[in-house]
Amino acid sequence: MGKKEASWVSHAAAVLLLPFNVTVIIPSLLLYFLPFQFVWGTEGGLVFLVGGLGLAAVLFGLLLVVLTVRQFAKRGKGTLAPWDAPRKLVVSGPYRYTRNPMISGVVCILLGESILLGSVWLAGWFALFSTINYTYFIVGEEPELEKKFGDEYREYRRNVPRLLPRRTGWRQGE
Repeated sequence: MGKKEASWVSHAAAVLLLPFNVTVIIPSLLLYFLPFQFVWGTEGGLVFLVGGLGLAAVLFGLLLVVLTVRQFAKRGKGTLAPWDAPRKLVVSGPYRYTRNPMISGVVCILLGESILLGSVWLAGWFALFSTINYTYFIVGEEPELEKKFGDEYREYRRNVPRLLPRRTGWRQGE
C-alpha cells in the first residue's frame, strides 16, 4: 500500500522548518547579532522607491511559495520537505514556467528583505543561500528526480528552464 497524502500538519511543519527559517528566523538573527545600519537614509523619494521594490519582491516571493506549496499538496501528494517529497512530478501552476519556483520564491523574499532593509548581511545571506541551493539542484536534486520520475522528468527538464521562466506555460506532451 502506498503512502497517504501529506497532512496539513506535515505542510505546516515543512514550511516552518524550511522557508520560514530561511526568510524570517535567520535574517532576524543576522539583524539582531550583527551591526546594522539602514543604508538608504530616512528621507526622500529614494527610500520609497527602493522600499517599494523590496516590498514587491517579498510579496512576489511569498506568492510563489504559497502557490508551490499548494501544488505540492494538490498535485504532488507531498510537501516541500525532502523527507516528505511529492510522490508525483509537479508540472502545473508555477512549475509550468520554471523548474524551481519554490526556491525562486524564497530567493525573491530574501532579495526583497535585503533591499527593503538595506542590509549588507541580508544581501550576503541571499547570495549564500542562492548559491548553495542552485548548486544542489544541479548535483543533487535533478539527478534524483530523473531517477525517481524517469522519462517524464527528462521531458519536463528539456522544456522548462531551471531558473529564468518561460514566456508561456509548458503543458505536458507539447
